[in-house]
Amino acid sequence: MMSVSLPTTETYAELQLAYEHFNKTLFDNRLPACLITLQREKRTYGYFSSNRFVARGSKVYTDEIALNPSYFGIRSVEETLSTLVHEMVHLDQQHNGKPGRGRYHNRQWADWMINVGLYPSSTGKEGGAITGDCMSHYIVKNGAYEKACRSLLTKEFTLSWVDRFPPVRQSTMAGLLGGISLPFSLDGDDDGDGDGDNTGSEFIDTLVFRPTDEKQTRFKFTCPNCHANAWGKNSLKILCGDCSDHPLMTINTDNNRYGND
Repeated sequence: MMSVSLPTTETYAELQLAYEHFNKTLFDNRLPACLITLQREKRTYGYFSSNRFVARGSKVYTDEIALNPSYFGIRSVEETLSTLVHEMVHLDQQHNGKPGRGRYHNRQWADWMINVGLYPSSTGKEGGAITGDCMSHYIVKNGAYEKACRSLLTKEFTLSWVDRFPPVRQSTMAGLLGGISLPFSLDGDDDGDGDGDNTGSEFIDTLVFRPTDEKQTRFKFTCPNCHANAWGKNSLKILCGDCSDHPLMTINTDNNRYGND
């Protein structure tokens, strides 16, 4: 008899197991429990929000670490879990250090990131600024995080459920939409509550989005001058016959189904 899958239980149990593992291996078990949530917050892999939840009928508070499941299927498990640890450093600093004002990632946060094997970077790559409002990181080769993650993954750990229609890396979808790309920057509230306090989130590189209907073969093209429309496969080069200078029509991103939803 086939066992009944419980996706909610499986997903949150895996995230809780990962949190406990990294708390033990990277933070000496000093971090308090928190509420891990899945949030499709645009332009971020995850965020931390201090004292975001309270137990009903009491004054018992807990912090939130949110992860964006839209990217689980296009990032490695190691990369996704590095976001969890990134936010755990924010939680650690909130309880045991001195966070920067608002969304600012200060030098103490940067030093603590380096200590757990994640190098802070405003670009997500070597050479980026290590402090600032909008910060990411890259994994230090053979650093503390990489070793801790390796010990977790050898126990057949994984993130079992992934989004079927995620935004995808430009390198893996080159040419799918005729070279259309959407630049991403991180400049809004990290926690979505409008105050921007006690939060941290990561920068997302330029991404190319695929249609939610993978069988889509006809795309709407629009003239940039007269706005005449035509339809065809995305590889077509269509010149507008209504304009004297015959501009090249471009795929109309507002009328084809791109994006997260």
